[in-house]
Amino acid sequence: MFGKILFVVYLIVFLILAINPYDRAVWFAENAPVWITVLCIITIHLYYHRFSNMALFFMSIFIFLHTIGGHYTFARVPFDVVTQFFGFERNHYDRVAHFSVGFYAFAIAEILLAKRLINSKFILYSYPLFVILAIAAIYELFEWQFAIMFDSNAGVEVLGSQGDIWDAQKDMLSDGLGAIFTMVIFRFLHYKQIYFDRSSK
Repeated sequence: MFGKILFVVYLIVFLILAINPYDRAVWFAENAPVWITVLCIITIHLYYHRFSNMALFFMSIFIFLHTIGGHYTFARVPFDVVTQFFGFERNHYDRVAHFSVGFYAFAIAEILLAKRLINSKFILYSYPLFVILAIAAIYELFEWQFAIMFDSNAGVEVLGSQGDIWDAQKDMLSDGLGAIFTMVIFRFLHYKQIYFDRSSK
């Protein structure tokens, strides 16, 4: 039921934000990964592993943040309260969205544990982090290629570097920190379920 509620809310938010976005090309480029993500979540949830409400909640955060970013472009999302409060020189909404990408580590670890796919605590905690970092790197490559192949203005908006030459690296760091954050929560919530034989490392 919780998953259905999240999906309905997403559809409503998506339809509203599909109206008159800042740049239609940017909107499409930013929403395409979200559509793929939603389709993958639904497919896995129905046919392989029923995600917990916590996993669904964590995954939905990225979906909503990215959908909002696609409407405004990430550099233009109204984030002035945070920017001014901390005295930032740029809009860090994109960093928050990247941090939420790391939340998918929770769902990955949940599958590993539920399906008994591994027998090592180290792999249980590290594999989701490595997957997130790999996805982060692939996405940065996608942004780079989009900027080269399509409209230059749209490409700049999708990159969203805002003049930061280390933007890609900081984005990937944010993804990784988000993964570490949720893995700490995962360990706390599933501590009693995480058991392996004595030979496990």
